[in-house]
Amino acid sequence: MPGSMSRRAFAGTLAAAATQVSCTEAPRRPNLLFVFSDQHRACSMPGEPYNDADAPNLARLASEGMTFRNCVSNYPVCSPYRGILLSGRWPYQTGIIDNNFPLRESEMSLGETFRSSGYRTGYVGKWHLDATTPEGLRPEGDARHGFDFWRAWYRTSRHMQGSYAFDPHNGKRIEPKGYNATLMTDQAIEFVRKANAEQPWMLVVSVNPPHPAFSDAPPELMQRYRDARLRLRPNGTEKLGGGHAGHKGLPVRENLVGYYAHITAVDAEIGRLLDVLDETGAAGDTIVVYTSDHGEMMGSHNWTGKRLPYEESAKVPFVARFPGRIPAARTTDALLGAIDLYPTLCGLAGVAPPEHCAGRDLSAALRGEQYRRPEHAFLLHQNVKGVDVPIYRGLRTPRYTYAAGERGRWLLFDDQEDPYQRHNLAGDPTRTGLVRELEGEILESLEVTGDPYPFAERVRAHASAAGRI
Repeated sequence: MPGSMSRRAFAGTLAAAATQVSCTEAPRRPNLLFVFSDQHRACSMPGEPYNDADAPNLARLASEGMTFRNCVSNYPVCSPYRGILLSGRWPYQTGIIDNNFPLRESEMSLGETFRSSGYRTGYVGKWHLDATTPEGLRPEGDARHGFDFWRAWYRTSRHMQGSYAFDPHNGKRIEPKGYNATLMTDQAIEFVRKANAEQPWMLVVSVNPPHPAFSDAPPELMQRYRDARLRLRPNGTEKLGGGHAGHKGLPVRENLVGYYAHITAVDAEIGRLLDVLDETGAAGDTIVVYTSDHGEMMGSHNWTGKRLPYEESAKVPFVARFPGRIPAARTTDALLGAIDLYPTLCGLAGVAPPEHCAGRDLSAALRGEQYRRPEHAFLLHQNVKGVDVPIYRGLRTPRYTYAAGERGRWLLFDDQEDPYQRHNLAGDPTRTGLVRELEGEILESLEVTGDPYPFAERVRAHASAAGRI
């Protein structure tokens, strides 16, 4: 950092310089609309097998942009994902190792990076990065992590009534009634309509559905899916017998009714956002991204909820559209982790990714250019009180999913030959060499991410036999 200048003072200097350059020399940068939902698994996207959720606007977005078919939530839990997204760093680097840990003011956030590059920035929706429930409006300035337009929501899993926000003008707590994803979209549309055509903008929209509760989706959509014959995935079960029964109140298929109803409702809000881009003439100048923080097991492998390394929990949608820059109707099987989103969004917008970003800029893949394909994505979960999901560290590679747990080798799936992950190969003696290779990669990832995994020595003992360390 130059001299004794503070980080945020330096960012302010960059912002002033960026504004001057944008007015005199450089072409206007594109807008960025980044929309992510909560608990939307990739296998419940349009066109996926055994998926009955109707989402025509997401299908449209995919037809007009590029889909990453292997987008991975490195830590498939709400707050850790958000910490990774907004800081560009790993959970043990930021301290956000589970829900209800705060995003520290010392972190150089995605909002600050874009604002320092001349963007007007906005955040709407679920925040989930406070240590405790706030009692008043977050103050102007640094506490908003670089977002000029700030509409953070709390207790958002009460989708129809009970979630709350704060009046941006007087700071009073408000509890609006109605489907909160619709109300959040109203605020996002307000931001887009008021945008200055001469200044690029970056807006993050975080909606809570299809996160449970599954029983409070719009009633007409609930009825629509109750009348349908919904399919379970081949690795699914109708009734849970043990495992993590995270949503015990309803059987799996009834949960699926609400889950799909929420997905269709969120899809309608995405349609509204695409419409306002068309109406304001901003569609051609705007990068649109849709993704999710993690997935949902929904009875697969006898589990519900998230936190797990299985496909249904850890693999999430990722679709990006930018007319003329991102090829339309394309897919890629390249790995994209949550840790890569910060630098990749910067790369797409022509903003220099900060040096602190731990992930990779994969914007070249989205532009259809040559790039170096990632070899793996790191997976982790740290157990907390009241959660019965195992502690694990693992990897997703282009072909395999591997996880080591408290008792040692836990899961190994050949995702190419076994896409529903029904055959655990962790104990297969013919795969010992592969497992040791993956364990060596896990150890390297632990070092890079600053992760004090409590069972690292068990992984090390196996990996050392292969000469990895």
